[in-house]
Amino acid sequence: MKKIMCLFVCGLLTAGALTGCGSSADTTTDSGNTTTDAAPDATGDFDTSSDISVVSREDGSGTRGAFIELFGVEEKDANGDKVDYTTDEAIIANSTEIVMTTVAGDDYAIGYSSLGSLNDTVKAVKIDGAEPTADNINNGSYTISRPFNIATKGDVSDVAQDFINYIMSADGQQIIEDNGYIKASDAGAFESNGASGKIVVAGSSSVTPVMEKLQEAYQKVNSGAEIEIQESDSTTGMTAAMDGTCDIGMASRELKDTEIDGGLTATVIAKDGIAIIVNKNNPTEDLTKDQVNSIFRGEVTTWDEVK
Repeated sequence: MKKIMCLFVCGLLTAGALTGCGSSADTTTDSGNTTTDAAPDATGDFDTSSDISVVSREDGSGTRGAFIELFGVEEKDANGDKVDYTTDEAIIANSTEIVMTTVAGDDYAIGYSSLGSLNDTVKAVKIDGAEPTADNINNGSYTISRPFNIATKGDVSDVAQDFINYIMSADGQQIIEDNGYIKASDAGAFESNGASGKIVVAGSSSVTPVMEKLQEAYQKVNSGAEIEIQESDSTTGMTAAMDGTCDIGMASRELKDTEIDGGLTATVIAKDGIAIIVNKNNPTEDLTKDQVNSIFRGEVTTWDEVK
């Protein structure tokens, strides 16, 4: 009886001790670790020991080309040839929209996208302390940016030239700024030449969203123009322009020497940032260029290694 009573009293004392400790809200996790609600884990339910899901664009993507160059994931080998060192474990997405959807659906994913195409389904992180904004690109504090180019070969039709004039006019450049990009021209107001006919525009999925806005606005001032936009990637767009299967090619990068040698003339219509994006449940707010480089090369594979 005394033994039972002693155990009962010990149980009460133990319960009291635990209640006293409860003032600091200690709890024990399944793994046996103790946490304190008064000073919660900053990562919440985010498991930093989880593998990083790297999401990249396909070969031929202008965004990928600009990304690997700007972050040093691409290097020249001993023969002077450029080599892309993106990890073989990367998930490959063939458009900006798919990159964002993939990152939005995976707590541990990281990817990159056009700044102007960002939406609130993902979180854009700072790079070396600078937020990815048009203002920061203009003032030079955010250095991860690239041009949006259109390319033509030889003489274009009157209606294609009219559309290009619209894009570069104050009217077209305002649409570019309104959609989060940086304008490339200070030309005056648009005056149409009145031409009619069909224009085929093909290429970059990063340029496509703003091109669709430009198309919509232009056709309101020139209803005689019919514009077909074919979304693919920068390399496909440049090839189509060289082959003559489109009137205007779109590229979200500088043109390659082979494309210029193929007879293409480039016109920068806007400047765009490349945003590094993570899932909204990821507590990461700031990364360095070196950290991004290591992640996309596959040298850093879990979030707790990001230091």
